Amino acid sequence: MGLLEAIVLSVLAASTPLLLAAAGELVAERSGVLNLGLEGMMIIGAACGFAGAYVTGSGFIGALAGIFAGMLMSALFAALTLGLAVNQVAAGLALTIFCIGLSGLIGAGFVGARIETAPHLRLPVLTDAPFVGKIVFGQDAFVYASIALVIGIWWFLYATRAGLILRAIGDNHLSAYALGYPVLRIRTYAVLFGGACAGLAGAYLPLAYTPFFIPGMTAGRGWIALALVVFASWRPGRVVIGAYLFGAVTILQLHAQAMSLPIPSQFMSSLPYLAVVVLIAISRRRGVAGSAAPASLGLVFVPDR
Repeated sequence: MGLLEAIVLSVLAASTPLLLAAAGELVAERSGVLNLGLEGMMIIGAACGFAGAYVTGSGFIGALAGIFAGMLMSALFAALTLGLAVNQVAAGLALTIFCIGLSGLIGAGFVGARIETAPHLRLPVLTDAPFVGKIVFGQDAFVYASIALVIGIWWFLYATRAGLILRAIGDNHLSAYALGYPVLRIRTYAVLFGGACAGLAGAYLPLAYTPFFIPGMTAGRGWIALALVVFASWRPGRVVIGAYLFGAVTILQLHAQAMSLPIPSQFMSSLPYLAVVVLIAISRRRGVAGSAAPASLGLVFVPDR
Protein backbone atom coordinates (compact mmCIF):
# COMPACT_ATOMS: atom_id res chain seq x y z
CA MET A 1 0.00 0.00 0.00
CA GLY A 2 2.87 2.36 0.79
CA LEU A 3 4.47 1.75 -2.61
CA LEU A 4 1.16 2.25 -4.42
CA GLU A 5 0.57 5.50 -2.52
CA ALA A 6 4.04 6.72 -3.46
CA ILE A 7 3.44 5.90 -7.13
CA VAL A 8 0.09 7.74 -7.18
CA LEU A 9 1.65 10.79 -5.52
CA SER A 10 4.48 10.75 -8.07
CA VAL A 11 2.00 10.50 -10.94
CA LEU A 12 0.06 13.51 -9.64
CA ALA A 13 3.25 15.53 -9.36
CA ALA A 14 4.44 14.58 -12.85
CA SER A 15 1.04 15.28 -14.42
CA THR A 16 0.35 18.70 -12.90
CA PRO A 17 2.56 20.84 -15.21
CA LEU A 18 1.12 19.05 -18.24
CA LEU A 19 -2.42 19.67 -17.06
CA LEU A 20 -1.79 23.36 -16.41
CA ALA A 21 -0.13 23.97 -19.78
CA ALA A 22 -2.59 21.87 -21.79
CA ALA A 23 -5.61 23.52 -20.16
CA GLY A 24 -4.40 26.97 -21.16
CA GLU A 25 -3.52 25.85 -24.67
CA LEU A 26 -6.98 24.32 -25.04
CA VAL A 27 -8.56 27.74 -24.54
CA ALA A 28 -6.21 29.33 -27.08
CA GLU A 29 -6.89 26.65 -29.67
CA ARG A 30 -10.62 26.84 -29.03
CA SER A 31 -10.40 30.45 -30.17
CA GLY A 32 -8.61 29.36 -33.35
CA VAL A 33 -4.97 30.06 -32.45
CA LEU A 34 -2.26 27.39 -32.52
CA ASN A 35 0.53 28.36 -30.12
CA LEU A 36 3.61 26.25 -30.74
CA GLY A 37 5.58 28.47 -28.36
CA LEU A 38 4.21 26.56 -25.37
CA GLU A 39 7.51 24.86 -24.57
CA GLY A 40 9.33 28.20 -24.61
CA MET A 41 6.72 29.85 -22.37
CA MET A 42 7.07 27.00 -19.90
CA ILE A 43 10.85 27.24 -19.68
CA ILE A 44 10.80 31.02 -19.32
CA GLY A 45 8.17 30.57 -16.59
CA ALA A 46 10.45 28.11 -14.84
CA ALA A 47 13.43 30.48 -14.95
CA CYS A 48 11.50 33.56 -13.83
CA GLY A 49 9.53 31.58 -11.25
CA PHE A 50 12.67 30.26 -9.60
CA ALA A 51 14.40 33.65 -9.78
CA GLY A 52 11.40 35.36 -8.20
CA ALA A 53 11.12 32.81 -5.41
CA TYR A 54 14.86 32.79 -4.71
CA VAL A 55 15.19 36.58 -4.58
CA THR A 56 12.06 37.26 -2.52
CA GLY A 57 11.93 34.04 -0.53
CA SER A 58 8.26 33.65 -1.46
CA GLY A 59 6.94 30.80 -3.59
CA PHE A 60 3.80 32.81 -4.26
CA ILE A 61 5.84 35.66 -5.75
CA GLY A 62 7.73 33.08 -7.78
CA ALA A 63 4.49 31.69 -9.17
CA LEU A 64 3.34 35.20 -10.08
CA ALA A 65 6.67 35.86 -11.78
CA GLY A 66 6.25 32.69 -13.85
CA ILE A 67 2.71 33.68 -14.83
CA PHE A 68 3.82 37.18 -15.81
CA ALA A 69 6.73 35.83 -17.86
CA GLY A 70 4.43 33.43 -19.71
CA MET A 71 1.93 36.20 -20.40
CA LEU A 72 4.70 38.51 -21.65
CA MET A 73 5.91 35.91 -24.14
CA SER A 74 2.34 35.13 -25.22
CA ALA A 75 1.76 38.86 -25.74
CA LEU A 76 4.74 38.88 -28.09
CA PHE A 77 3.31 35.85 -29.89
CA ALA A 78 -0.10 37.53 -30.17
CA ALA A 79 1.47 40.73 -31.51
CA LEU A 80 3.24 38.76 -34.23
CA THR A 81 0.47 36.39 -35.26
CA LEU A 82 -2.65 38.45 -34.60
CA GLY A 83 -1.28 41.95 -35.06
CA LEU A 84 1.14 41.39 -37.94
CA ALA A 85 -0.43 38.19 -39.36
CA VAL A 86 2.85 36.25 -39.11
CA ASN A 87 2.56 32.52 -39.70
CA GLN A 88 1.59 30.89 -36.41
CA VAL A 89 3.82 27.83 -36.82
CA ALA A 90 6.92 29.86 -37.66
CA ALA A 91 6.25 32.38 -34.88
CA GLY A 92 5.67 29.66 -32.30
CA LEU A 93 8.84 27.77 -33.17
CA ALA A 94 10.90 30.96 -33.23
CA LEU A 95 9.48 32.01 -29.87
CA THR A 96 10.39 28.66 -28.34
CA ILE A 97 13.99 28.96 -29.53
CA PHE A 98 14.14 32.53 -28.23
CA CYS A 99 12.72 31.59 -24.83
CA ILE A 100 15.10 28.66 -24.40
CA GLY A 101 18.04 31.01 -24.88
CA LEU A 102 16.54 33.75 -22.72
CA SER A 103 15.74 31.33 -19.90
CA GLY A 104 19.36 30.20 -19.89
CA LEU A 105 20.46 33.81 -19.57
CA ILE A 106 17.99 34.57 -16.77
CA GLY A 107 18.73 31.38 -14.87
CA ALA A 108 22.52 31.39 -15.32
CA GLY A 109 23.07 33.03 -11.96
CA PHE A 110 20.74 30.62 -10.17
CA VAL A 111 22.09 27.28 -11.34
CA GLY A 112 23.07 25.28 -8.26
CA ALA A 113 20.89 27.34 -5.91
CA ARG A 114 18.07 25.67 -3.99
CA ILE A 115 14.81 26.84 -2.48
CA GLU A 116 12.11 25.37 -0.27
CA THR A 117 9.46 23.55 -2.25
CA ALA A 118 5.82 24.61 -2.09
CA PRO A 119 4.17 23.48 1.17
CA HIS A 120 1.61 20.71 1.10
CA LEU A 121 -1.85 20.85 2.57
CA ARG A 122 -2.03 19.42 6.08
CA LEU A 123 -5.42 18.71 7.66
CA PRO A 124 -5.69 16.93 11.02
CA VAL A 125 -7.04 13.37 10.73
CA LEU A 126 -7.88 13.71 7.01
CA THR A 127 -4.29 13.94 5.76
CA ASP A 128 -3.28 11.00 7.97
CA ALA A 129 -6.02 8.74 6.59
CA PRO A 130 -4.64 5.56 4.99
CA PHE A 131 -3.85 5.82 1.28
CA VAL A 132 -6.33 8.55 0.28
CA GLY A 133 -5.18 10.98 2.99
CA LYS A 134 -2.04 12.33 1.32
CA ILE A 135 -3.44 11.84 -2.17
CA VAL A 136 -6.59 13.90 -1.61
CA PHE A 137 -5.74 16.13 1.35
CA GLY A 138 -1.95 16.36 1.21
CA GLN A 139 -1.11 18.01 -2.12
CA ASP A 140 0.48 21.39 -2.82
CA ALA A 141 -1.52 24.35 -4.10
CA PHE A 142 -0.48 23.76 -7.72
CA VAL A 143 -2.24 20.38 -7.85
CA TYR A 144 -5.50 21.79 -6.51
CA ALA A 145 -5.17 24.82 -8.79
CA SER A 146 -4.80 22.57 -11.86
CA ILE A 147 -8.03 20.71 -11.06
CA ALA A 148 -9.88 23.95 -10.30
CA LEU A 149 -8.54 25.42 -13.55
CA VAL A 150 -9.94 22.58 -15.66
CA ILE A 151 -13.32 22.81 -13.93
CA GLY A 152 -13.38 26.57 -14.45
CA ILE A 153 -12.49 26.21 -18.13
CA TRP A 154 -15.22 23.60 -18.64
CA TRP A 155 -17.76 25.90 -16.99
CA PHE A 156 -16.58 28.89 -19.02
CA LEU A 157 -16.68 27.10 -22.37
CA TYR A 158 -20.00 25.30 -21.96
CA ALA A 159 -22.01 27.31 -19.43
CA THR A 160 -21.34 30.96 -20.25
CA ARG A 161 -22.13 33.25 -23.16
CA ALA A 162 -18.49 34.36 -23.35
CA GLY A 163 -17.42 30.74 -23.76
CA LEU A 164 -19.96 30.23 -26.52
CA ILE A 165 -18.61 33.30 -28.33
CA LEU A 166 -15.04 32.03 -28.00
CA ARG A 167 -16.00 28.64 -29.43
CA ALA A 168 -17.93 30.32 -32.22
CA ILE A 169 -14.87 32.35 -33.18
CA GLY A 170 -12.80 29.18 -33.29
CA ASP A 171 -15.38 27.41 -35.43
CA ASN A 172 -15.95 30.23 -37.92
CA HIS A 173 -14.20 33.52 -37.30
CA LEU A 174 -15.65 35.14 -40.42
CA SER A 175 -19.22 34.55 -39.28
CA ALA A 176 -18.37 35.74 -35.77
CA TYR A 177 -16.82 38.89 -37.22
CA ALA A 178 -19.89 39.47 -39.38
CA LEU A 179 -22.03 39.31 -36.24
CA GLY A 180 -19.94 42.07 -34.69
CA TYR A 181 -17.69 40.17 -32.31
CA PRO A 182 -14.11 41.48 -31.84
CA VAL A 183 -12.29 38.41 -33.14
CA LEU A 184 -8.71 39.59 -32.66
CA ARG A 185 -9.35 40.98 -29.20
CA ILE A 186 -10.95 37.77 -27.94
CA ARG A 187 -8.20 35.67 -29.49
CA THR A 188 -5.60 37.88 -27.84
CA TYR A 189 -7.21 37.32 -24.44
CA ALA A 190 -7.26 33.56 -25.10
CA VAL A 191 -3.57 33.55 -26.06
CA LEU A 192 -2.64 35.58 -22.97
CA PHE A 193 -4.55 33.15 -20.79
CA GLY A 194 -2.77 30.23 -22.40
CA GLY A 195 0.59 31.93 -21.83
CA ALA A 196 -0.24 32.56 -18.17
CA CYS A 197 -1.08 28.87 -17.70
CA ALA A 198 2.13 27.82 -19.48
CA GLY A 199 4.17 30.16 -17.28
CA LEU A 200 2.53 28.74 -14.16
CA ALA A 201 3.19 25.21 -15.41
CA GLY A 202 6.84 26.06 -15.91
CA ALA A 203 7.08 27.73 -12.50
CA TYR A 204 5.69 24.55 -10.90
CA LEU A 205 8.80 22.60 -11.88
CA PRO A 206 11.36 24.50 -9.72
CA LEU A 207 8.87 25.63 -7.07
CA ALA A 208 7.22 22.29 -6.30
CA TYR A 209 8.57 19.43 -8.40
CA THR A 210 12.31 19.95 -7.92
CA PRO A 211 13.72 22.71 -5.64
CA PHE A 212 16.27 24.00 -8.15
CA PHE A 213 16.58 25.34 -11.69
CA ILE A 214 18.54 23.83 -14.56
CA PRO A 215 18.43 24.93 -18.22
CA GLY A 216 15.99 22.89 -20.26
CA MET A 217 14.25 21.43 -17.22
CA THR A 218 10.91 21.36 -19.04
CA ALA A 219 12.32 18.45 -21.07
CA GLY A 220 9.74 18.65 -23.85
CA ARG A 221 6.68 18.92 -21.61
CA GLY A 222 5.37 21.83 -23.67
CA TRP A 223 5.30 19.68 -26.81
CA ILE A 224 3.55 16.90 -24.91
CA ALA A 225 0.95 19.39 -23.65
CA LEU A 226 0.27 20.41 -27.26
CA ALA A 227 -0.22 16.77 -28.20
CA LEU A 228 -2.51 16.20 -25.23
CA VAL A 229 -4.89 18.91 -26.45
CA VAL A 230 -5.24 17.05 -29.75
CA PHE A 231 -5.60 13.71 -27.98
CA ALA A 232 -8.31 15.20 -25.78
CA SER A 233 -10.18 16.42 -28.89
CA TRP A 234 -10.24 19.92 -27.37
CA ARG A 235 -12.35 18.84 -24.37
CA PRO A 236 -11.28 19.77 -20.80
CA GLY A 237 -12.26 16.45 -19.21
CA ARG A 238 -10.16 14.44 -21.63
CA VAL A 239 -7.19 16.72 -21.03
CA VAL A 240 -7.20 15.54 -17.41
CA ILE A 241 -7.23 11.90 -18.53
CA GLY A 242 -4.42 12.45 -21.03
CA ALA A 243 -2.23 14.36 -18.56
CA TYR A 244 -2.53 11.68 -15.89
CA LEU A 245 -1.94 8.90 -18.43
CA PHE A 246 1.29 10.54 -19.53
CA GLY A 247 2.28 11.15 -15.91
CA ALA A 248 1.64 7.49 -15.12
CA VAL A 249 3.79 6.29 -18.03
CA THR A 250 6.57 8.67 -16.98
CA ILE A 251 6.66 7.38 -13.41
CA LEU A 252 6.26 3.72 -14.35
CA GLN A 253 9.21 3.86 -16.74
CA LEU A 254 11.34 5.32 -13.93
CA HIS A 255 10.33 2.44 -11.65
CA ALA A 256 11.08 -0.01 -14.46
CA GLN A 257 14.57 1.44 -14.83
CA ALA A 258 15.07 1.16 -11.06
CA MET A 259 14.21 -2.55 -11.27
CA SER A 260 17.15 -3.01 -13.69
CA LEU A 261 15.08 -4.65 -16.40
CA PRO A 262 17.13 -5.85 -19.42
CA ILE A 263 15.82 -2.98 -21.57
CA PRO A 264 17.96 -0.04 -22.76
CA SER A 265 17.42 2.99 -20.55
CA GLN A 266 17.18 5.23 -23.61
CA PHE A 267 14.18 3.26 -24.84
CA MET A 268 12.54 3.43 -21.41
CA SER A 269 13.04 7.19 -21.32
CA SER A 270 11.30 7.52 -24.68
CA LEU A 271 8.24 5.53 -23.58
CA PRO A 272 6.19 8.53 -22.32
CA TYR A 273 6.57 10.32 -25.66
CA LEU A 274 5.91 7.14 -27.62
CA ALA A 275 2.78 6.59 -25.54
CA VAL A 276 1.39 10.01 -26.51
CA VAL A 277 1.98 9.30 -30.22
CA VAL A 278 0.25 5.92 -29.92
CA LEU A 279 -2.70 7.39 -28.04
CA ILE A 280 -3.17 10.14 -30.64
CA ALA A 281 -2.99 7.57 -33.45
CA ILE A 282 -5.57 5.35 -31.74
CA SER A 283 -7.91 8.24 -31.01
CA ARG A 284 -7.74 9.45 -34.61
CA ARG A 285 -8.33 5.94 -35.94
CA ARG A 286 -11.51 5.76 -33.86
CA GLY A 287 -12.59 9.19 -35.04
CA VAL A 288 -12.41 10.73 -31.57
CA ALA A 289 -9.64 13.29 -31.88
CA GLY A 290 -10.46 16.21 -34.09
CA SER A 291 -14.23 15.82 -33.70
CA ALA A 292 -14.32 19.06 -31.77
CA ALA A 293 -11.40 20.74 -33.50
CA PRO A 294 -11.93 24.46 -34.15
CA ALA A 295 -12.58 24.79 -37.86
CA SER A 296 -10.56 28.01 -38.19
CA LEU A 297 -7.55 26.81 -36.19
CA GLY A 298 -4.45 28.46 -37.63
CA LEU A 299 -6.23 30.35 -40.41
CA VAL A 300 -5.63 33.95 -41.46
CA PHE A 301 -7.57 36.39 -39.32
CA VAL A 302 -9.95 39.14 -40.21
CA PRO A 303 -9.41 42.72 -38.96
CA ASP A 304 -10.81 43.53 -35.55
CA ARG A 305 -13.63 45.98 -35.03
